[in-house]
Parts: sequence; structure tokens; C-alpha cells
Amino acid sequence: MTHNLRSDARDNRDRILETARETFAADGLDVSMREIARRAGVGPATLYRRFPTKEALVVEVFSEQMHACSAAVAAGLAHPDPWEGFRRTVEEVCVVHVLNRGFAAAFTSAFPRAIDFATVRATAFRQLAELVRRARETGRLRADFTVDDLVLLLMASSGVRLSTTAAARRFATLFLEGVAS
Repeated sequence: MTHNLRSDARDNRDRILETARETFAADGLDVSMREIARRAGVGPATLYRRFPTKEALVVEVFSEQMHACSAAVAAGLAHPDPWEGFRRTVEEVCVVHVLNRGFAAAFTSAFPRAIDFATVRATAFRQLAELVRRARETGRLRADFTVDDLVLLLMASSGVRLSTTAAARRFATLFLEGVAS
């Protein structure tokens, strides 16, 4: 538990997490634990004491982004206009993925053991399938569009190197124009 740590241990943990966030965002998940420890200014033992595996570090680092994606999908489902809910969800999820290369890799299963992936993925697919179904029923989304097409978008978004919100939104807009009927 974070609140029971000594202040220096809490500072080390916070520095490790911030360094990992920045490193994963910029360089993806291929960065070694030793390199993260070096950049955070702590020894490898300190890093492994707080995060015994890279998967544990990935889960902690990306929990906020997972919540942001879940919230975007929930907001999309709650929107009274199914097409607008779908459009906003795609845009918001794309922004989260483009701004953080590491999260895009984690989300598209580079670390399937990092999260209870079967549960997370099943829930996400169920919600996304409902979002897609509702948007298709409006006639504004191509009839042949599937949830797998969203997965392709997320995989492609990891290749967007202009890590800005504007670039992510433009990428999402181009995608949406291509799938609109």
C-alpha cells in the first residue's frame, strides 16, 4: 500500500511510476526494467521491490488510461445519439492511444498477463459491440463495420508518431470518414 510507505520510499515509487509513464509513452514497452530504474535514479532492487515484474509496473502505469478508455466507452453508450456516441468514443480512445505508445501496445495485448485480460477484453468487446450495433442502426455507420475494425484502428494508431491531441483527433476523423455510410 502506498500510504504506509516511508516518505523516501513513496518518493522513489512515485519517481519510478512517472519515469515509466514517460518512458513507455515515448519509447513503447520494449524499454528494460534496468533502464527505467536508471532513468528514475534508483537501483534495480528498489524498482523490483515495488514492482516485482514488468507486468506489475505496466498495470500500475496504465491503470489511469484503462479507466479513461472505459469512461469513453461508457459515455458513448450513454449518449442519446448513437452515431455521436460512437464518434466521440472513437476520438477519445484514439487520443489516449496516440498520446501513449506504451499504452497502445499494452491495450492491444503486448502484455496479456499484465491485466486480467480475458475479463477486460470481454467487457470491452461487449460494450464496443453494443456501441457499434447502435451506430450501425442509425444508418450512419457502414453496415459491414465490426468491432475488429476498431481493433485495427487502435493497432494503426500506435504508428502515429505525431504524439499530439490534434494529430490523434485528425487520425480519428479520417478513420470515421472512411467508415461512415
